[in-house]
Order: sequence, then structure tokens, then C-alpha cells
Amino acid sequence: MEARQKYLEETFEKLGICLSDEQSSAFLRYAELLLIWNEKMNLTAITDPQEIMIKHFADSCAVIGKELENSPKKLADVGSGAGFPGIPLKIVCPDLEIVLMDSLQKRVGFLNAVIQELSLKKIRAVHGRAEDLAKDREFREQFDLVTARAVAPLPVLAEYCLPFVKIGGEFLAYKATGAKEEADQAAGAIRILGGGKATIREYSLPGTDYQRSLIRIKKDRQTPKAYPRKAGTAGKKPLG
Repeated sequence: MEARQKYLEETFEKLGICLSDEQSSAFLRYAELLLIWNEKMNLTAITDPQEIMIKHFADSCAVIGKELENSPKKLADVGSGAGFPGIPLKIVCPDLEIVLMDSLQKRVGFLNAVIQELSLKKIRAVHGRAEDLAKDREFREQFDLVTARAVAPLPVLAEYCLPFVKIGGEFLAYKATGAKEEADQAAGAIRILGGGKATIREYSLPGTDYQRSLIRIKKDRQTPKAYPRKAGTAGKKPLG
């Protein structure tokens, strides 16, 4: 366990993030819970503890973790799955107020178990499809930041996520390669949904050659009430 903690802390140090002992313990316990629950439900294909630290934890915090450390904001993590990037960001940035959203009740059960086990505050998991939750006044255009990681192509993802972003806030899409092509394909959809020009930041995960991208889209205008369309429509007929 000491070796894993050292590896974790050194990995985050390369990101410019100094973890406290409490934060390190939270990440290590999160990894344990992920592997335990993964035996009975599909949460991640990555099961090596060091790879979890790099490909899930570090990737979640690599680009935006440091800048959010002392900046209280409301964040929605759409299609949160096993909690990435929402839970790692919460561990690193405890002042964030976070809503994790997922369409599968089993995954929401896992997220709630992690929240309880790690004694995390001002974070909750909500069961529902993005298309439905975005019509709810409690969530629509209420967030400073909305994140999504490996959920769908950007033209589809923009329709899921931009309705949650308040004017002046940002939508952050975690991607691997091909981010510029996706951003170009999504330009029309982003404009329709009230977003501005997409900017892309490319990065590599510390100590590896894994190339990643973060697409940032600022919300300039209110999203028309017609969006998002009913469940399944965005995937079949992406905006353009």
C-alpha cells in the first residue's frame, strides 16, 4: 500500500498537484471499491491499480484539477459511469459542488457507495438520462462547469451537456485523439445550442505516452427550449 501511495502522489506531483495524506487515502480506497464492484458489474476494463491511477485518476485531474483547487463552483458530470472525472475532481477540489449523472441505476448505486465510504460532502449521484434531467429546472443551465468523458461523439455530447451549462460557464469534453476533427464536426451543433468556439488543449498523462485532449466550450447564449430532443434522437440525428 505504501508503494501505491508513493506512486499516486508522485504521479499527481507531475501534474502540479500535491495530495494530502487524506486525499491519497481517498484515492486508494476508491481504487479498491472500483475493483471490488467491478467483479459484479462492468465499471472499467482497466484493472491494474497503477493504470487506474494514471488512466482514470490522473486523467480526470490532469488539465483542470489544479486551477479548480481554490475555486468553489457547481459542476455536473454527465454520463459519470464509475465516477470519472467527477469523483477525482471532488477529492482534489473539495470546495466543488458536484452532481454525478448516470442513466443506469446500478452505476448510481456504486457512485453513492463511494460517496458514503469516502465521506465526501456536497456531491450526489442522480439517476436519469441527460435528455430528461436537462428539462428539469433544478439542473437546466445551473452549472458553472459540465464534464463528460468517453460518452459519445462531440456533436451528440454537446446536445446532452450544453443545456446544463449556465451562460458564462463551460462544457469540458475529455477526449483521446481526433479532438480537432470532432470539434469541427460539432461546430454547427454547438452554435445552435448556445456555445461558442471550441478550444482544444492536448496533453500526455504523466510518465506515459498516452495522448489526451480536453475540448472546452464556453456557453454564450441560452440553449433553445427544444433541446435536448427526446431520448435517442441526438444519437440518431446529430445536429449539424
